[in-house]
Amino acid sequence: MDPAGQLFQEPSLYTVKAVFILDNDGQRLLAKYYDDTFPSMKEQKAFEKNVFNKTHKTDSEIAFLEGLTIVYKSSIDLFFYVVGSSHENELMLMAVLTCLFDSLNHMLRKNVEKRSLLDNMDGAFLVVDEIVDGGVILESDPQQVIQNVNFRIDIPRYPERPRAACNK
Repeated sequence: MDPAGQLFQEPSLYTVKAVFILDNDGQRLLAKYYDDTFPSMKEQKAFEKNVFNKTHKTDSEIAFLEGLTIVYKSSIDLFFYVVGSSHENELMLMAVLTCLFDSLNHMLRKNVEKRSLLDNMDGAFLVVDEIVDGGVILESDPQQVIQNVNFRIDIPRYPERPRAACNK
């Protein structure tokens, strides 16, 4: 124990517990949970509703709820959330949130709203997967995320193979 009586936490790469996007009614549009803090869908949705109720009318960017650190941002009819543990660095979580928003803003051609997001949900999941994998932050540069997502989308699913020449 240190002199102040607090235990030091071991550093960990697993910094993000969840990323989710809600609409202006608090309904889930996209959600990825990276640990078993909320193991069931019912618990996840209850947590999301609680977070939405505490944050949707405030102008701040950070909340502490149920022992978790939550950074968030709203745009038109969407609310973006990144969740970490109570001891997590808020700046790291905010970097993930900013990267998520800026990447989606670029992908959706500056039209970050519910309809556009729903029409491009597969791309939105790719963006989230490029930023966070299993709770580990992989990327925080939106340009790099967009480049990686575009690369993954441009790869044909079944590349054409050259046909063998027919000998007659």
